[in-house]
Amino acid sequence: MPAAIRYDRLPTEQPHLRSSRLDQLSVAQLLRLMNREDARAVQAVERQLRQIARAIQLITTALKRGGRLFFVGAGTSGRLGVIEAAECPPTFRTPASLVQAIIAGGRGAVFRSREGAEDDRAAARRLIARRVRAGDVVVGIAASGATPFVDAALKTASARGASTVLLTCSPRTRIPADVRIALSTGPEVLTGSTRLKAATATKLALNMLTLGAMVQLGKTYGNLMVDVRPTSRKLRARATGIMRSLTGSPEREARWWLRAAHGRVKVAVLMAQNRLTYRQALRRLTLTDGSLRLALKTR
Repeated sequence: MPAAIRYDRLPTEQPHLRSSRLDQLSVAQLLRLMNREDARAVQAVERQLRQIARAIQLITTALKRGGRLFFVGAGTSGRLGVIEAAECPPTFRTPASLVQAIIAGGRGAVFRSREGAEDDRAAARRLIARRVRAGDVVVGIAASGATPFVDAALKTASARGASTVLLTCSPRTRIPADVRIALSTGPEVLTGSTRLKAATATKLALNMLTLGAMVQLGKTYGNLMVDVRPTSRKLRARATGIMRSLTGSPEREARWWLRAAHGRVKVAVLMAQNRLTYRQALRRLTLTDGSLRLALKTR
């Protein structure tokens, strides 16, 4: 049996001294207090940049070798993982299977709170055993550092040969992981409400993990989203703008190249710059592992 969790000792459960009169503050005072505390979230992330870099390298190496990335969490932490996974296909043209999310309580927990699901170790073990394989990376997200669902998930993932990362706001957590990112955000303005400062810091770190890994995988060119999937008016306009920026083409011509490339910006750029056919451009990208920068240099 796992050791009993002393919830009263968790950093995220401690009272915040400056918010002890929270219900007596004016709205302006409350907002200033929250704003000051949110700034601490940014500082907490800064102190863990070395560990975040280690996690990015772990994720990048796994993805290059055919592995996948999983985010696992409960409650707010689980929802943040769902958001991160959902944003990868439209932003980086990744297949839905490459970056996935597992939330305690299942899909319904994304929209309605199922807090008791965070204690279900058996469900975590089943889900990981069903979906995770050797060579994958599992990022457990547990603001408290004591979530049983995340603890069981990471232990099961490790036993199956997957690499593990723990993203937490509790430096003294006992949850094991190959890389541990401990964001010391301190007590919340509303005691125990980790959807506040802890969630802000967690989202910042998740942004770094996905963007950092995708940059290493050649999913960007400079700061341009060259793997964007143009499935809306806004994204089609963005793709056209990228084409014009990289090729100097007028708008009508840029749109023509994008249609010829079936909406794939990197392919369209190669076709326009080097007068390649669609298949030739695809082949060149394959030879450079999807890097547009390298593909443009290849002759």
